[in-house]
Amino acid sequence: MTNDLTLLWLAAFPLMGSPGPATLSLAGIGTAFGFRHGRPYLLGIILGTTGVLLMIATGVTALVLAEPALVDALTFAAAGYILYLAWKIATAPVGTKAMAAEAAPSFLPGLALALANPKAFAAIGAVYAGQTIFPDDLINDTAAKITALTIVIIVVNTAWLAFGSAFSRFLTRPMLGRMANITFAIMLIASVGLALMHN
Repeated sequence: MTNDLTLLWLAAFPLMGSPGPATLSLAGIGTAFGFRHGRPYLLGIILGTTGVLLMIATGVTALVLAEPALVDALTFAAAGYILYLAWKIATAPVGTKAMAAEAAPSFLPGLALALANPKAFAAIGAVYAGQTIFPDDLINDTAAKITALTIVIIVVNTAWLAFGSAFSRFLTRPMLGRMANITFAIMLIASVGLALMHN
């Protein structure tokens, strides 16, 4: 079991932790607003991504994927919100003005983005289907994979927010801060393009 769990984590951390709409948005929010102000959004991302995991584990995802119109609607809704979020990050106050920044994105936008994030469905689905911890016990296998992957979700997303927040400490000059915010915004927009290309 220990070896199987290790293999699951070895597959899950790089795949689920790679740059995508949720992780890049967390890094951008960390850079623009700081770790403390990004925590509600982080919680939304964690709970939403865990919801995706539960949908995959229970087979609900198969029902969603059977309706192409619903998949398209979710993808375009996520893309629209990510474009808005990219604008919000790119235009967030920087340097000494950042202290007076408007409120960072909250819990509900994070939850919605995570639930509509096509990369989450693809990455979690691949890891979940590709690994087995208890080959002869479906209930324990499901419970173990849900627990193990929930840990990955918490660690990976918290790390991205912390990365963005730590990165912002080096950007005390307004011009560097603005460049960093714009860079994260462009990366977010690129992630939308990749999601739509694979849709």
